[in-house]
This record gives sequence, C-alpha cells and structure tokens, in this order.
Amino acid sequence: MLKGFKDFVMRGNLVELAVAFVIGAAFATVVTATVALIMDLVGKVGGTPDFSSYSPGGISIGAWLTAVISFLIMAAVVYFLVVTPYNKLQERMSRGEEPTPPAPDIALLTEIRDLLAGRAGSTNVRGGGGLS
Repeated sequence: MLKGFKDFVMRGNLVELAVAFVIGAAFATVVTATVALIMDLVGKVGGTPDFSSYSPGGISIGAWLTAVISFLIMAAVVYFLVVTPYNKLQERMSRGEEPTPPAPDIALLTEIRDLLAGRAGSTNVRGGGGLS
C-alpha cells in the first residue's frame, strides 16, 4: 500500500504539475501586482478606477465593472509582457535548429512506399492494377 502511494507521488507528471502550480501561484502574485500598478497609474490620470458604488437604476454593476476592467488589464499584461516575448524567443530559438532526419525505419518505409507507388503507376497504364 505504501509502495503504491510512493509510486503515485513520484510519478513524473504529478511532480511537473506540482511545480507548475507553485510557479503559477508565484507568477499570479507578479501579475496581480502589475495590474495594481497599472490601475494606480490609470487612477493618477483619470481618478480612482473603482466603480464599486456605481449602480444605475438601482442595479449594482459597479463591482462587476471593476472586475471586468481588472481582468482586461490582467489579460493585456499576460499577453504583452509574457506571451508575446515568449513566442518571439521560441521563434528565435527554433530558427537555429535544423530539422531532424527521420529514423532509419521511417526512411526505409518511405522508400518502400515510393517504390511501390512508382511500380503500381507503371502497371496501371495497361489497366492491370496489380503488382507483378
């Protein structure tokens, strides 16, 4: 029973998932702080961006409106400060890589396929259609 638990805990994808979760939580703090910084800058320009007390017609949509604006700023921060630079870095790194040649068995199978296709094409001229 303990061996099964040890195998479960030490499974590679579980450890990778745990690391991703911890890094994601730490990164969420950075993103939240960046959004707060941007909200403060917006507040300096146009007043405090807090719509919590806004309720036209008695419907309290202010908190929702503040949450939507925060979400859009957060999405922009993640996209422009994380996703775009990461994609550019991946593109730059992949340019230097040469395509790997196929494995010997795949190359052999491809060659056999091409030979059979050429052979079948030459017998189809008479309408035989089979391999001779």
